[in-house]
Amino acid sequence: MAQKQTILGRIGQLTRANINALLDKAEDPEKMLDQLVRDYTNSIAEAEDAVAQTIGNLRLAEADHAEDVAAVKEWGQKALAASQKADSLRASGQAAEADKFDQLAKIALSKQIGFETEAKQAAPMIASQNETVEKLKTGLIGMKAKLGELQTKRDQLVARAKTAEAQAKVQDAVKSIDVLDPTSELGRFEDKVRRSEAQVAGQAELNAATADPWDELEASSTDAEVEARLAELKGIGTGAPQAVTE
Repeated sequence: MAQKQTILGRIGQLTRANINALLDKAEDPEKMLDQLVRDYTNSIAEAEDAVAQTIGNLRLAEADHAEDVAAVKEWGQKALAASQKADSLRASGQAAEADKFDQLAKIALSKQIGFETEAKQAAPMIASQNETVEKLKTGLIGMKAKLGELQTKRDQLVARAKTAEAQAKVQDAVKSIDVLDPTSELGRFEDKVRRSEAQVAGQAELNAATADPWDELEASSTDAEVEARLAELKGIGTGAPQAVTE
Protein backbone atom coordinates (compact mmCIF):
# COMPACT_ATOMS: atom_id res chain seq x y z
CA MET A 1 0.00 0.00 0.00
CA ALA A 2 2.83 2.41 0.79
CA GLN A 3 4.33 1.89 -2.65
CA LYS A 4 0.97 2.64 -4.30
CA GLN A 5 0.62 5.82 -2.22
CA THR A 6 4.11 6.88 -3.30
CA ILE A 7 3.26 6.31 -6.96
CA LEU A 8 0.02 8.28 -6.59
CA GLY A 9 1.88 11.08 -4.85
CA ARG A 10 4.49 11.36 -7.61
CA ILE A 11 1.87 11.24 -10.33
CA GLY A 12 -0.18 13.91 -8.60
CA GLN A 13 2.84 16.15 -8.06
CA LEU A 14 3.95 15.94 -11.69
CA THR A 15 0.42 16.39 -13.04
CA ARG A 16 -0.16 19.50 -10.90
CA ALA A 17 3.19 21.05 -11.85
CA ASN A 18 2.78 24.63 -13.08
CA ILE A 19 4.94 24.72 -16.18
CA ASN A 20 4.65 28.48 -16.69
CA ALA A 21 5.75 29.18 -13.12
CA LEU A 22 8.75 26.89 -13.54
CA LEU A 23 9.72 28.60 -16.79
CA ASP A 24 9.47 32.06 -15.20
CA LYS A 25 12.11 31.02 -12.65
CA ALA A 26 14.41 29.36 -15.17
CA GLU A 27 17.56 31.09 -16.40
CA ASP A 28 17.47 29.03 -19.61
CA PRO A 29 13.84 28.01 -20.29
CA GLU A 30 14.73 25.86 -23.31
CA LYS A 31 17.22 23.76 -21.34
CA MET A 32 14.79 23.50 -18.45
CA LEU A 33 12.03 22.30 -20.79
CA ASP A 34 14.37 19.70 -22.28
CA GLN A 35 15.17 18.49 -18.75
CA LEU A 36 11.50 18.46 -17.78
CA VAL A 37 10.63 16.43 -20.88
CA ARG A 38 13.32 13.90 -19.95
CA ASP A 39 12.15 13.79 -16.31
CA TYR A 40 8.51 13.36 -17.29
CA THR A 41 9.36 10.68 -19.84
CA ASN A 42 11.40 8.74 -17.26
CA SER A 43 8.76 9.21 -14.56
CA ILE A 44 6.00 8.01 -16.88
CA ALA A 45 8.03 4.93 -17.78
CA GLU A 46 8.63 4.16 -14.08
CA ALA A 47 5.00 4.81 -13.21
CA GLU A 48 3.81 2.56 -16.04
CA ASP A 49 5.99 -0.26 -14.71
CA ALA A 50 4.68 0.25 -11.18
CA VAL A 51 1.06 0.45 -12.34
CA ALA A 52 1.49 -2.66 -14.47
CA GLN A 53 2.86 -4.50 -11.43
CA THR A 54 -0.01 -3.24 -9.28
CA ILE A 55 -2.55 -4.38 -11.85
CA GLY A 56 -0.83 -7.75 -12.07
CA ASN A 57 -0.99 -8.18 -8.30
CA LEU A 58 -4.65 -7.14 -8.34
CA ARG A 59 -5.50 -9.72 -10.98
CA LEU A 60 -3.76 -12.42 -8.91
CA ALA A 61 -5.75 -11.37 -5.84
CA GLU A 62 -8.97 -11.45 -7.88
CA ALA A 63 -8.09 -14.92 -9.16
CA ASP A 64 -7.40 -16.13 -5.59
CA HIS A 65 -10.69 -14.60 -4.43
CA ALA A 66 -12.56 -16.35 -7.22
CA GLU A 67 -10.96 -19.64 -6.18
CA ASP A 68 -12.00 -18.99 -2.55
CA VAL A 69 -15.58 -18.31 -3.61
CA ALA A 70 -15.61 -21.46 -5.72
CA ALA A 71 -14.13 -23.43 -2.80
CA VAL A 72 -16.85 -22.13 -0.47
CA LYS A 73 -19.50 -23.50 -2.81
CA GLU A 74 -17.62 -26.76 -3.36
CA TRP A 75 -17.12 -27.50 0.34
CA GLY A 76 -20.72 -26.56 1.04
CA GLN A 77 -21.84 -29.14 -1.46
CA LYS A 78 -19.51 -31.73 0.09
CA ALA A 79 -20.83 -30.94 3.57
CA LEU A 80 -24.41 -31.32 2.36
CA ALA A 81 -23.66 -34.62 0.64
CA ALA A 82 -21.90 -36.02 3.75
CA SER A 83 -24.77 -34.87 6.01
CA GLN A 84 -27.39 -36.45 3.74
CA LYS A 85 -25.39 -39.69 3.66
CA ALA A 86 -25.18 -39.69 7.46
CA ASP A 87 -28.95 -39.18 7.75
CA SER A 88 -29.55 -42.04 5.33
CA LEU A 89 -27.24 -44.39 7.25
CA ARG A 90 -28.72 -43.40 10.59
CA ALA A 91 -32.20 -44.08 9.27
CA SER A 92 -31.12 -47.57 8.27
CA GLY A 93 -29.71 -48.25 11.75
CA GLN A 94 -26.04 -47.75 10.88
CA ALA A 95 -25.27 -45.22 13.56
CA ALA A 96 -21.50 -45.70 13.52
CA GLU A 97 -21.28 -45.13 9.79
CA ALA A 98 -23.66 -42.18 10.12
CA ASP A 99 -21.41 -40.57 12.74
CA LYS A 100 -18.46 -40.97 10.38
CA PHE A 101 -20.22 -39.07 7.59
CA ASP A 102 -21.43 -36.42 10.03
CA GLN A 103 -17.78 -35.95 10.99
CA LEU A 104 -16.89 -35.55 7.28
CA ALA A 105 -19.68 -32.99 6.98
CA LYS A 106 -18.21 -31.04 9.87
CA ILE A 107 -14.76 -31.10 8.24
CA ALA A 108 -16.27 -29.86 4.99
CA LEU A 109 -18.13 -27.08 6.81
CA SER A 110 -14.89 -26.10 8.59
CA LYS A 111 -13.17 -25.86 5.20
CA GLN A 112 -16.09 -23.83 3.85
CA ILE A 113 -15.86 -21.38 6.76
CA GLY A 114 -12.11 -20.96 6.21
CA PHE A 115 -12.55 -20.11 2.53
CA GLU A 116 -15.48 -17.81 3.35
CA THR A 117 -13.28 -15.94 5.81
CA GLU A 118 -10.51 -15.53 3.26
CA ALA A 119 -12.99 -14.39 0.62
CA LYS A 120 -14.57 -11.83 2.96
CA GLN A 121 -11.19 -10.46 4.02
CA ALA A 122 -9.95 -10.20 0.43
CA ALA A 123 -13.07 -8.47 -0.94
CA PRO A 124 -12.49 -4.97 0.54
CA MET A 125 -8.77 -5.12 -0.29
CA ILE A 126 -9.57 -6.02 -3.90
CA ALA A 127 -12.11 -3.20 -4.10
CA SER A 128 -9.53 -0.77 -2.72
CA GLN A 129 -6.89 -1.98 -5.17
CA ASN A 130 -9.34 -1.58 -8.06
CA GLU A 131 -9.97 2.01 -6.99
CA THR A 132 -6.24 2.62 -6.68
CA VAL A 133 -5.57 1.16 -10.13
CA GLU A 134 -8.20 3.43 -11.67
CA LYS A 135 -6.58 6.44 -9.99
CA LEU A 136 -3.18 5.34 -11.27
CA LYS A 137 -4.51 4.96 -14.80
CA THR A 138 -6.11 8.41 -14.63
CA GLY A 139 -2.88 9.84 -13.25
CA LEU A 140 -0.88 8.32 -16.09
CA ILE A 141 -3.26 9.83 -18.62
CA GLY A 142 -2.75 13.21 -16.93
CA MET A 143 1.03 12.78 -16.97
CA LYS A 144 1.04 11.94 -20.65
CA ALA A 145 -1.14 14.97 -21.36
CA LYS A 146 1.26 17.13 -19.35
CA LEU A 147 4.18 15.65 -21.28
CA GLY A 148 2.45 16.60 -24.53
CA GLU A 149 1.98 20.13 -23.17
CA LEU A 150 5.66 20.28 -22.27
CA GLN A 151 6.73 19.11 -25.73
CA THR A 152 4.41 21.64 -27.39
CA LYS A 153 5.73 24.48 -25.24
CA ARG A 154 9.29 23.43 -25.95
CA ASP A 155 8.69 23.44 -29.71
CA GLN A 156 6.97 26.82 -29.47
CA LEU A 157 9.78 28.25 -27.36
CA VAL A 158 12.48 27.00 -29.76
CA ALA A 159 10.59 28.49 -32.71
CA ARG A 160 10.17 31.81 -30.90
CA ALA A 161 13.83 31.83 -29.91
CA LYS A 162 14.91 31.27 -33.52
CA THR A 163 12.57 34.03 -34.70
CA ALA A 164 13.88 36.40 -32.05
CA GLU A 165 17.46 35.55 -33.04
CA ALA A 166 16.72 36.27 -36.70
CA GLN A 167 15.03 39.55 -35.78
CA ALA A 168 18.01 40.52 -33.65
CA LYS A 169 20.34 39.91 -36.59
CA VAL A 170 18.16 42.09 -38.82
CA GLN A 171 18.14 44.84 -36.20
CA ASP A 172 21.92 44.64 -35.88
CA ALA A 173 22.22 44.92 -39.65
CA VAL A 174 19.91 47.95 -39.67
CA LYS A 175 21.95 49.58 -36.94
CA SER A 176 25.19 48.99 -38.83
CA ILE A 177 23.64 50.57 -41.91
CA ASP A 178 22.59 53.59 -39.87
CA VAL A 179 26.05 53.95 -38.40
CA LEU A 180 27.92 53.48 -41.70
CA ASP A 181 25.53 54.99 -44.26
CA PRO A 182 26.77 53.83 -47.69
CA THR A 183 25.16 56.84 -49.35
CA SER A 184 27.47 59.13 -47.42
CA GLU A 185 30.44 57.19 -48.78
CA LEU A 186 29.09 57.63 -52.33
CA GLY A 187 28.68 61.33 -51.67
CA ARG A 188 32.28 61.66 -50.58
CA PHE A 189 33.44 59.75 -53.67
CA GLU A 190 31.37 62.01 -55.92
CA ASP A 191 32.94 65.08 -54.34
CA LYS A 192 36.37 63.61 -55.02
CA VAL A 193 35.50 62.98 -58.70
CA ARG A 194 34.17 66.50 -59.09
CA ARG A 195 37.32 67.98 -57.57
CA SER A 196 39.43 65.90 -59.99
CA GLU A 197 37.31 67.09 -62.93
CA ALA A 198 37.60 70.69 -61.78
CA GLN A 199 41.36 70.34 -61.46
CA VAL A 200 41.63 69.00 -65.03
CA ALA A 201 39.47 71.85 -66.34
CA GLY A 202 41.52 74.37 -64.42
CA GLN A 203 44.75 72.93 -65.78
CA ALA A 204 43.37 73.16 -69.34
CA GLU A 205 42.33 76.74 -68.81
CA LEU A 206 45.73 77.55 -67.34
CA ASN A 207 47.50 75.91 -70.27
CA ALA A 208 45.44 77.94 -72.73
CA ALA A 209 46.11 81.17 -70.88
CA THR A 210 49.86 80.62 -70.71
CA ALA A 211 50.36 79.33 -74.27
CA ASP A 212 53.01 81.19 -76.49
CA PRO A 213 51.07 83.58 -78.84
CA TRP A 214 53.85 83.29 -81.45
CA ASP A 215 53.20 79.58 -81.73
CA GLU A 216 49.60 80.37 -82.59
CA LEU A 217 50.67 82.97 -85.13
CA GLU A 218 53.12 80.59 -86.76
CA ALA A 219 50.41 77.93 -86.87
CA SER A 220 48.09 80.43 -88.64
CA SER A 221 50.80 81.34 -91.22
CA THR A 222 51.43 77.65 -91.89
CA ASP A 223 47.74 77.08 -92.47
CA ALA A 224 47.58 79.98 -94.96
CA GLU A 225 50.54 78.62 -96.92
CA VAL A 226 48.94 75.19 -97.08
CA GLU A 227 45.75 76.69 -98.53
CA ALA A 228 47.73 78.68 -101.13
CA ARG A 229 49.65 75.66 -102.29
CA LEU A 230 46.47 73.61 -102.52
CA ALA A 231 44.94 76.29 -104.77
CA GLU A 232 48.07 76.26 -106.90
CA LEU A 233 47.82 72.50 -107.33
CA LYS A 234 44.22 72.77 -108.40
CA GLY A 235 45.22 75.46 -110.94
CA ILE A 236 47.70 73.09 -112.55
CA GLY A 237 45.07 70.47 -112.94
CA THR A 238 42.65 72.82 -114.83
CA GLY A 239 45.29 74.30 -117.17
CA ALA A 240 45.16 77.75 -115.66
CA PRO A 241 48.34 79.86 -116.12
CA GLN A 242 50.76 79.46 -113.33
CA ALA A 243 52.35 82.33 -111.57
CA VAL A 244 56.02 82.70 -112.36
CA THR A 245 58.17 82.70 -109.37
CA GLU A 246 61.37 84.60 -109.63
